[in-house]
Amino acid sequence: MKKIEAIVRQEKYIDLQEALNEIDVHGITVYQVMGCGHQKGYTNVVRGNKVEINMLPKVKFEIVVSTEEWVKKTVDVIQKVAYTGNVGDGKIFIYDLDDVIRIRTGEHGIDAI
Repeated sequence: MKKIEAIVRQEKYIDLQEALNEIDVHGITVYQVMGCGHQKGYTNVVRGNKVEINMLPKVKFEIVVSTEEWVKKTVDVIQKVAYTGNVGDGKIFIYDLDDVIRIRTGEHGIDAI
């Protein structure tokens, strides 16, 4: 089992959620997050003062899949939908999961997904 975390631009949220639903990826958790990377933020004028905005709003998707095949399908969709070609498109992280437990039934592993 694998956990996929994708941090993408806010404006890609709806498109990505719809694309994941189209390939039958379910069990998605989404967070509004702030972060910075190579994009490094921007300067804004607030009440006549220049303000450095270093932390930019992003959306983080967390998805658990059962097989390498699903990892590839899911990552391919994320890359396709989130891509703009500009700095700040985001990152995808993939982790191994030791176990998953469904609280209601006590099921473990793939059965709990």
